[in-house]
Parts: sequence; structure tokens; C-alpha cells
Amino acid sequence: MANIDLPKRPRPGPWPPVQEPTTMPASTSWAKKTGFKPKLSGETNVSNNSGQILLPELVPPKPVKPSEVQVDLESGRRQPIPVANGEPSVAKTTPSTATTTTKDQNVLKKRKEPEVVVVPKSSSVPVPNGQQVRVENPVIHPKPPIREENVVNVLPQPRDDDDDDDGYGNRVSHMKYQLRDSPGLVPIGFYGFQHYISILGSLILIPLVIVPAMGGDHEDTAMVVSTVLFVSGVTTLLHTFFGSRLPLIQGPSFVFLAPALAIINSPEFQGLNGNNFKRVMKELQGAIIISSAFQTILGYSGLMSIFLRLINPVVVSPTIAAVGLSFYSYGFPQVGTCLEIGAVQILIVILFALYLRKVSVFGHRVFLIYAVPLGLAITWAIAFLLTETGAYTYKGCDVNVPASNIISEACRKHIPKMKHCRVDTSHALKAAPWFRFPYPLQWGIPIFHWKTALVMCMVSIIASVDSVGSYHASSLLVASKPPTPGVVSRAIGLEGICSLLAGLWGTGTGSTTLTENVHTIAVTKVGSRRSVELGACILILLSLVGKVGGFIASIPDVMVAALLCVMWAMLAALGLSNLRYSEAGSSRNIIIVGLSLFFSLSIPSYFQQYGVTPNANSSVPSYFQPYTVASHGPFRSKYNGLNYVLNTVLSFNMVVAFLIAVILDNTVPGNRQERGVYVWSDRDTARREPAVTKDYELPFRVGRLFRWVKWVGL
Repeated sequence: MANIDLPKRPRPGPWPPVQEPTTMPASTSWAKKTGFKPKLSGETNVSNNSGQILLPELVPPKPVKPSEVQVDLESGRRQPIPVANGEPSVAKTTPSTATTTTKDQNVLKKRKEPEVVVVPKSSSVPVPNGQQVRVENPVIHPKPPIREENVVNVLPQPRDDDDDDDGYGNRVSHMKYQLRDSPGLVPIGFYGFQHYISILGSLILIPLVIVPAMGGDHEDTAMVVSTVLFVSGVTTLLHTFFGSRLPLIQGPSFVFLAPALAIINSPEFQGLNGNNFKRVMKELQGAIIISSAFQTILGYSGLMSIFLRLINPVVVSPTIAAVGLSFYSYGFPQVGTCLEIGAVQILIVILFALYLRKVSVFGHRVFLIYAVPLGLAITWAIAFLLTETGAYTYKGCDVNVPASNIISEACRKHIPKMKHCRVDTSHALKAAPWFRFPYPLQWGIPIFHWKTALVMCMVSIIASVDSVGSYHASSLLVASKPPTPGVVSRAIGLEGICSLLAGLWGTGTGSTTLTENVHTIAVTKVGSRRSVELGACILILLSLVGKVGGFIASIPDVMVAALLCVMWAMLAALGLSNLRYSEAGSSRNIIIVGLSLFFSLSIPSYFQQYGVTPNANSSVPSYFQPYTVASHGPFRSKYNGLNYVLNTVLSFNMVVAFLIAVILDNTVPGNRQERGVYVWSDRDTARREPAVTKDYELPFRVGRLFRWVKWVGL
């Protein structure tokens, strides 16, 4: 019988096998099993935007010499490719990471090898929270096990020609300008103006709601709008220079709308005769000033760095979504007062934002970026034509005559339609001066009450949670790495100072980072800090022109309500989009988010309806009656101030959603991958990397003053 040369088996090394030294932090979950080393400290789910795990397709391995093979004798696995911790880099194969030759494969074929997944050549491997690592040569990794309770479908990698309207899929390649880019004065001015126009609804709509509720007239609304524009420009400049240094606009967030309406509809302000606008405004100013001091201490004391451990996507998502869903009783009921105008405006915005979102004009998706201002302009033009052609003119009826003096039944029937549909009922534009400079304490000395201050302090915590989500999402789009916990604390502390300025000037609400910033950056693909700063300067100049505030104040109420329907729906969607950083298909996360959203609507409804008798508050419009809870809530102890605080705070949908989500997310077992824990940059690592230092370090050598305060900076 002929001799057959059997392939010789390589001699095993010492037992246990000696592991190569590595400086990388220990990974968990599938990364530990596959040997993949993430570039950030901590780990989250490796997923696409929808929360589904992405696995690359198989390609044949590249054979190398047997001497270059390193086999794990315990499990028969090839050693994984090492990845450096730091910037997105190119990981190259080494002798220890190469595959076996054909001869060695014949020997190992008799063994039962585990299923493998091969990273294809020159493919992008998604890593936690949107960051990527390039892999040039293929290497075999064992297939990670999938938990039985959460089977996730496998989807292919998105191609370059796929629809990427929101910009979340690829954080670098699809951005026109990054954080520190400065393309020139003209492009910066254009993109800055574009940024503010696209987010205009969030800046101007809150004064159009709260000022009439306080009893103010159109002239008061114009003054408050000018003040809001001025304070927003100043606080945005402060934030981009001394806060997070991200391109985020500061302004009156919808988070402050519910507490403002609750204070406006407090029992002590009901039944007052005359214009009590200034009285209520001074009450709001006092509450905002105290809450801003609380937020400043929360940030600059370093407590926010500790509080960050409790804030994760599963907490941020239902909290922000509850803010948008809580105003459903105000939205379409107001649109229904002039349905032919309000419904048309909503349909036009939907047409532009969805059906025409891919249409480009001179390389810009104008319909997607300017859906809200274009919808407002077109609807306003239609309403103007209807008004001028006499569509809302009825013989013998005058909209300026008080309803109590109207005798004709026909006019009583038509007056409501005339007030809501006509565009000439407001005289704010004519009455507004050409020049007006907003100044501090313009409404008088603020009034301080501890019960309203406590309500605003609780709301400032919710505003901080909202801002944390915006910091993280925007940094993944425009910056080299997420900020450090110290930078986040510094930014929250500065937001407290910004709210202090809003309280002194009298905007009616506090100042915080607008959630819509993230969507605007993702759509426009512009993340330049300079463009936002120049846009803030333009906003300050516009605030000095009184006619601008008068023009905005003359927007008909029904159009305001239609815009609010769109903005609140977008806010709810942006809140839920934070779940893309976690395992959205996990039963744990589904139950937590579902419970938080449901009880955020149900528990406040219980408080708002408790002890209410029909027609008991006839002087308050039906859409504002949920905010009169302080006078009839279930807490009725002998301490009236405590009753006011508890009844009011627990009637806020966002507060209930936050409390339920933060308790469940931090007590229900779940690993970091499943929870999608926010990964912030390490302070020591960030100080050694020039790119991160340039992104977040304070300018004008101000950072040197804070180097001894480790918890508020790099």
C-alpha cells in the first residue's frame, strides 16, 4: 500500500495559551466574543437607524502562510483583528490576524467549527452610536449569538444611493460642513439664515400662544416676539462660545409652555379685571429666574455629570415625545375654527416635507428645508386673497365690535369665522414702531413665589434632559467625538445663565436648546459653528426692527394652530427617534417606553379631570382648562402651597413620562448594549486628541480658568 503523507498538525503552544498584551479596555457582549474592540469607552448596540443589527455579507478568506496563523487552542477560533481606540482609522491585518492555508484548513475541516461571519473587504463596520471603523482586509469572526427574547432581522448595509434624508445613516460623508469648517462669509451667512428660517416655528410660536392667554393685545405680542428674537440671538452666541460649542440654537422650548400656561391659569389670576398681562409676566419672570439659578448650580457644580448616568435613550425618548403629545387638545380644535385655511396649511406642509422632499432647486432641497415657512407664506397669501375678495365679509357685521353689542343673530353667527379667517383683524404691524430695543425688566420688577419657582425648577430638569439628547445626537453628526461629561455639565450650567437672561428680559419662558436643531442639521447637512453664530447676529439685528415683531404678531390664530400641529408632531417623532441608539426591538425597552407614554397621558388626565364640574370654568377656554388643575387637583391638604406644586407638576405629561422612564430604565436589568447607554468621551483621552480639544475647548484662553475645575470642561 502506497505511503500517504498526512498533513502535520502544528504543535500546540503552552497551556493556557499566552494572550498578546493589549491596552484596549475590556469589551462586553458580542464584542467580547468576537474580539472586536470599539473605539469608545463603553458599548452600545451595533445597529442601524432602526435599531436592527447589521451583519456584513460573506466573502472567501485570503490564505496566508501557516507560520503566520495564531489559533485559539481552546475554541479553535482565529484571533480577531485589533482596532485602536481613538479616531475612525484603517485596521490592517497582521500576522496574528491572518487566516489559515489550504493545508491547515484540511486538518481543521474535521472539527466542528462554529458559524462565522466574515467582514468584507473595504467595508464599514458600524460601531456604537453611529461611529465607524474601516476594515481593509477580510477576517473571520464567530457569529454572535442572538438572544431568544429578541430576534432581530438582518438587513443589508445602506448603499450610497439610498434615501438618506435625515442624515443619520452616515455621520461624516454626507455632511457638507463640519463643526469647525468656515467656507467663507457669503456661504456662512446663507446657511446661518437658512438654519434659523427652517427652525422659525419653534422661535415665534410660543409668544403667540401665551401672550393672548395672559390677556395681552397684539402690541404686547409684538414686543414679546422682538424680545424672544433678541434673547435667542444673545444666548445662542453664548452657548456656541462658552457652552457645548455645538451649532445649537437656544430659544423658548415647548418644554416651558405647559408650566407657563399652568401659572397663567392659576386661581389668583382668575377673575381679574383689565389687562393683567404685566402682572402675570412678572410672576413668570420670578419663577424663571429662580429655576435658572437652580439649573446653573446643577451644571457648574458637577452634579450634572452624576445625573448623566441616569439619562439614556430609553429615558430621553418618551420624555421628549410626551412634550409634543401633551398639546393635542389645543392643536386641531383651533384649526377647526377656520378649517378651509388651517387644514390647507397642514396639507401643504405635508406635501412639501414628504412628497416633494427629494426635489432640489440649485442643489438645495428647498421644500424639505423650508416646508414650514413656505407653507405659512402660501396659506397666508390664500387667506389674504379670500379676505380681499370679500369671502369673509358679511353685510352689517364688524369684527371690531364687541360681541355683547351685536344685536343681529346673523352677525353673531358670522363674527367667529370673521375673527379667525380674516387676515386684517390684527393691527400689530401698523402699531409697531420701526425701532425698538428690548431691555431688562421692561415689564417691571419680577414677583417671586416659592410654589411657582418649584414648578419651574422641576421643568428645568426636563429641559436639561432634552438638551442632553440634543448634545449627543448633534455631536455624532458634526463633531469628531461626543463631548465629555464635563462639557455637558458646562453646557447645562450655561443654559441656566441663558434662562436667567430670558427671565430678566421677560420672554415668558426659559431658554434651552431647541430639539428641532438636530433635524435641521441632518437635513441641511451643515454643521458649521460659524454659520449659527452669524445667524444669531442677524437675529439680534432683526429684533431691533419693531416691524418684524409686529409682522409675526399679525399671523392669524388658525395658522398658528396649524403650524403648532406640525411642530408638536415633529417634536414627538424626534423624541422617539432617540431609540435608534438602543435596541428598539427589545421587549424590555418596548415595555418601558410604552408604559411611560401611556401613563404620561393617563395620569395627568386624572389630575386634570379630578373634581371638575361641567361649565365650572366658563371664563377659561376649553383648550386651557387642563391647566387649571391647581384649583381642583386631588391633593387637598392644609398646605395650599404644597397642594399647588403637587397638583401642577403631576399634571405635566413630560414629568410623568420622565419619572416612570428613569425609574424603570435604571432598575430593570439590562446590559449596556440593550439599553443603548450614551457613550461620552473620556476626559483624559479627549485632552490628548487635538481634534476633540479644538471641538470643545473654550476660546480666548478662557479654558485655562476652568482647568482646575475638572467637572466642567475638558
